[in-house]
Amino acid sequence: MHRKPHLPTRICLVCGRPFVWRRKWSAVWEEVKYCSERCRRRRPAAGGAR
Repeated sequence: MHRKPHLPTRICLVCGRPFVWRRKWSAVWEEVKYCSERCRRRRPAAGGAR
């Protein structure tokens, strides 16, 4: 098994778990904040609903 310990990691803003860089995020890694689609959907609402 090939391990990749040199990949950058981040902490998810919703669940607080660490996640690693993925190839599909290569162009937008600086903008990635959430570990999954589920966490992205559960993010706090910006601005609030009226």
